[in-house]
Amino acid sequence: MLQKSESSWTGEKTTRRRRRRRWPWLLAAVLLAGGGYFYYAEGTAPQQAPALQTATVELGDIETNVTAIAKMQPKTYVDVGTQVSGQLRTIHPEVGDLVKKDDLLAEIDPTVYQTRVAGDRASLDNLRAQLAQAEAQLALDKLRNGRAQQLLKNQAGSRDAADAAMATERISEAKIDALKAQIAQTQATLDGDLANLGYTKIYAPMDGTVVSITAREGGTLNANQSAPIVLRIADLQTMTVTAQVAEGDIPRVTVGTPASFSTLGLPDRRWRGTVRQIEPTPTIVNDVVLYNVLIDVPNDDLMLMTDMTAQVFFRLGEAKGVPLVPTPAVRTARDGTQSVRVLTPQGPQERTVKTGLSNRSQTQILEGLEPGETVILGTGAAAAPRPGGGRPRMPPRLG
Repeated sequence: MLQKSESSWTGEKTTRRRRRRRWPWLLAAVLLAGGGYFYYAEGTAPQQAPALQTATVELGDIETNVTAIAKMQPKTYVDVGTQVSGQLRTIHPEVGDLVKKDDLLAEIDPTVYQTRVAGDRASLDNLRAQLAQAEAQLALDKLRNGRAQQLLKNQAGSRDAADAAMATERISEAKIDALKAQIAQTQATLDGDLANLGYTKIYAPMDGTVVSITAREGGTLNANQSAPIVLRIADLQTMTVTAQVAEGDIPRVTVGTPASFSTLGLPDRRWRGTVRQIEPTPTIVNDVVLYNVLIDVPNDDLMLMTDMTAQVFFRLGEAKGVPLVPTPAVRTARDGTQSVRVLTPQGPQERTVKTGLSNRSQTQILEGLEPGETVILGTGAAAAPRPGGGRPRMPPRLG
């Protein structure tokens, strides 16, 4: 076999090294070319416009309200107490019982007051007996005085005897006047003690329902320092709802404003009434100024009870069968003009409108739109850019 020379072997090795060095450069060039094409294709491809959020102008009903939380109490109630002190012997009704006016509710031990009445009557009888005696004495003194005056006139008696007889008559008359005054005083005391004796029986001052009993049988009531409360009677046929309205809303609520409310136990039932009174003195809770607004409502079925919590809606305005759009569709400029964006065959268009009633969800359109037209609320979120590049893209303008 022929042996290759050393020079030829050296040449082949050099050629192989050169070929190995070319491959990485060729691979890098191919990758750069592909990346450039991808960048151009991605940057020049048409982008999908964001989806429009729209709504149709429809005919409907709208209300504007002020909302408040309220508590309810009977419109008419009375705390029945006692005017005299003593041991409470008996309480006749129980909580929830219906009572009529002048029904006997409770009794206090009358022993002390019966004794006082008996003493007053005895004193009165004694004074009346003294009065009868004094009147008899006066009659005698008048006769003696008459004789003394006649004897003095006939010069058969002395002046001193005549003066003494006259003075005695006047003294008897004064005694009678004093006794009459004592009798009147004792009679007044007797009348007062009779009244106190009558107060030992407590009667209902009105028709109603016994809603609470605060005293207990056998307890001692002290009426000298304060009027002890025995029980409360309320007329549950009419309830008063006391709503606390924030100072920012109170200027829009007036006497006669229609109101409706529901309770926690019956959220699907609505009671209706009108504002009877707005109390001028506010209540401040956690630096929030609240005014009490009173509403009277009938309670014929007695479903409303004391201290129930209610959510009250004061109806400030109402319209039926009017064009309505979602409130977010209406835009207000700095000068107060209002407009909406309307979707037309030519594209979105800005249009000036005149609005009426408005709440958080809907706004009444008075001028500028017709039922069936489509308004633009906004646009959906644009697609996120793909990782690895892509030219920055701006969302298309809408009108």
